[in-house]
Amino acid sequence: MTVTYEEALQKYEPVFGLETHVELGTTTKMFCGCPTTFGAEPNSHVCPVCLGLPGSLPVTNRVAIEYTIKIGLALNCSIASWCRFARKNYFYPDMPKNFQISQYDEPLCVDGYLDVLVGGRTVRVGIERVHLEEDTGKSLHVGGATGRIQGADYSLVDYNRAGIPLVEIVTRPVPGTGFLAPEVARAYVTELRDLLRSLGVSDVRMEEGSLRADVNTSLSPRGSDVLGTRTETKNVNSLRSVERAVRSEVSRQAEVLDSGGRVIQETRHFHEESGVTTSGRSKEEAQDYRYFPEPDLVPVAPPRDWVDSIAASLPELPSARRARLMSAWSLSELEFEALRNAGALGAVEATVAAGASPADARKWWLGELARRANDMGIEVSALPITPADVARISELVAAGSLNDRLARQVIEGVLDEEGTPDEVVAARGLAVVSDDSALLAAIDEAIAANPDVVARIRDGKVQAAGVLVGAVMKATRGQADAARVRDLIMERLS
Repeated sequence: MTVTYEEALQKYEPVFGLETHVELGTTTKMFCGCPTTFGAEPNSHVCPVCLGLPGSLPVTNRVAIEYTIKIGLALNCSIASWCRFARKNYFYPDMPKNFQISQYDEPLCVDGYLDVLVGGRTVRVGIERVHLEEDTGKSLHVGGATGRIQGADYSLVDYNRAGIPLVEIVTRPVPGTGFLAPEVARAYVTELRDLLRSLGVSDVRMEEGSLRADVNTSLSPRGSDVLGTRTETKNVNSLRSVERAVRSEVSRQAEVLDSGGRVIQETRHFHEESGVTTSGRSKEEAQDYRYFPEPDLVPVAPPRDWVDSIAASLPELPSARRARLMSAWSLSELEFEALRNAGALGAVEATVAAGASPADARKWWLGELARRANDMGIEVSALPITPADVARISELVAAGSLNDRLARQVIEGVLDEEGTPDEVVAARGLAVVSDDSALLAAIDEAIAANPDVVARIRDGKVQAAGVLVGAVMKATRGQADAARVRDLIMERLS
């Protein structure tokens, strides 16, 4: 029996929560001086400290503490005046020390929230804690079809990532979102990613693992306040997959419950190709991590004046920026989301700052430039054209020096590194033909070549003028102002 998401929502209320792991963008690791550069040769960024060799001692990265406080403040959290690190003991091949230095019952940031906007409704997602720890290494399972340990021929471990500062942001359960639960989950991670990027604390590249989400999902019978058994879908690494993971688990759990079964508390793996989750590791019995205070590190006690100075240095946050731009540009929520989802918000804002109107900036970045970025397989912001270039092209169109067709050719030239917009216009001879005498010569030729069209126009069928306009545009290689050509045709035939 397959239960659709819509069918599941008729009987059950979904509740989700998220544990988001963020690799901080520090130059060095959390407790040693090894670099954090992504993509280095395996096991080339390691030392006795991050490998946990006997006699090595960790030293806390001050910038990582500062970044975590920034995150906590931006999430409306209380910042602890005193906290400490603990050892979380467990064995796994990618943990070189067989324990992880983390925070347990005394995190750095607690009791915050993040508001997200979905479908015109503001949903407040409670933040339980923001704590700091070190990342693990990375296991590579070789052989087999899935890239997972099941069916692999052998496994390799790269410890370059071990010890990179990692912030874990844990939400409280989010009930009451009903049908919108998957969208709210996605909106939360999207807003959190934008917030982290605005703070400059992480590159938040989900494809590189610097932002990863564990998605907790449970179902409650409608009208019940009792939370159902939750599952934890691990390491979901795209915004779309966060939404799909919630949707998939709601349907799967409803099917289990409707068939008389019991949802098992476990970790699950999300499969991008199929959009479903599969069982991972049972968590029905609590695992004893044997936490105890880290004996090699002193407690962290950020001075109040330091926290205040960090708070004063926070940039404009995404929610405030959204409200400002929606008001200034007269955008609806959907129009703003289109800009953000296309990755063009910063480019449009910079183009407006360079002199273009908001409407023109959106038109070019979401239209021609987005199409070319898609063809090239890159983000629109990575195109080799600047907001100042786009603003200049917009200015030339507004002045009548270019039409949209010619402007697209100018964009092509700039992207091909032929120079600035003005240099491309001059080199390619793309300026609009504005000399009426030159236009009248082409118009007279079109009139002479199309007597039947001329007769229809003189009989009152003025829409037929489009044929003559098209002929003139062809003759001028698209460099005429179509509106001016039409006016001249009607004057000629009056």
